[in-house]
Amino acid sequence: MTLLEAAGLRAGYGRIDALHDVSVNIDGGEAVTVIGANGAGKTTLMKTLAGLLDTRGGHIMFDGHNVTAWSAERRAHAGLAMVPEGRQVFPGLTVNDHLVLGAYTRRRSKNVDTDMDEIYDLFPILKQKAKQTAGTLSGGQQQLMVIGRALMSRPKLLLLDEPSLGLAPLAVAEVVRRLEQLVADGTTLLLVEQNAAAAFQVASRGYVLGRGEVVATGTVNELQEDARVREAYLG
Repeated sequence: MTLLEAAGLRAGYGRIDALHDVSVNIDGGEAVTVIGANGAGKTTLMKTLAGLLDTRGGHIMFDGHNVTAWSAERRAHAGLAMVPEGRQVFPGLTVNDHLVLGAYTRRRSKNVDTDMDEIYDLFPILKQKAKQTAGTLSGGQQQLMVIGRALMSRPKLLLLDEPSLGLAPLAVAEVVRRLEQLVADGTTLLLVEQNAAAAFQVASRGYVLGRGEVVATGTVNELQEDARVREAYLG
C-alpha cells in the first residue's frame, strides 16, 4: 500500500527551481533511496517532503491525506520524521536529552520511557554515552543519536538526508548496519545519499536525480546494472 506519493513536484529558492516535475512513491515497509551528485536536488526534495520548503507545483499524498499545504509540524505529528543533513545536534544537551526531544509530538504518551529503552537496545553505544553531551560524541555516534531521536516520534516514514556525510568509513559501515536492521524490523524509510554503494545496501529500490529531475529509477539491482549509474556513482 502506497504510504507516500509525490507527483510533479516543483520547488526551489528565490527565482530558481531546484526540482522540476519530480515524482516519487514509497510503499509501507519499503526502503527507497534517492541518489545523485551535489546540486542534483536531493536535499531540496527532502525539505519539500518534510514541509520545510513550499511546493511550487505538484502534490504530496501521505498516509491517505493530501499534505501539500500542511506545515512541517503538522506533517511531523502525522508521522513524517526527518534526520537532517549535518545531524543538527545540540552540543550542550546529553544523548538522553536528545531522545526525549525526539518524543515531543508524544509528550503525553506513557510509553516514552519504554521506547527510549528500545532505542538504547537498538544502539548500545548510545546507552553507554547516555549522560554525555552531544558535543563530546564522534560523528558516527552523533548520527546514530539523531536517528534515534527521530525514531522516538514513532514515525510512519523516516526521511534520512545524507546520513553518511562526513563520516569515517567504519562509522559509515555502522550506520548502514543499523539502518539495515531498521528495515528488517519493518521501518519505512527514504534515504538520500551521495554514497550510492551505502544506499544500495539499505534500499531495495531507488531514484537517480540529475539537475532536479528523475533521470533513472528501478530496483537496486536494475540501477546497479545501469551503465550510467555505475560510471557516475559506483566507480
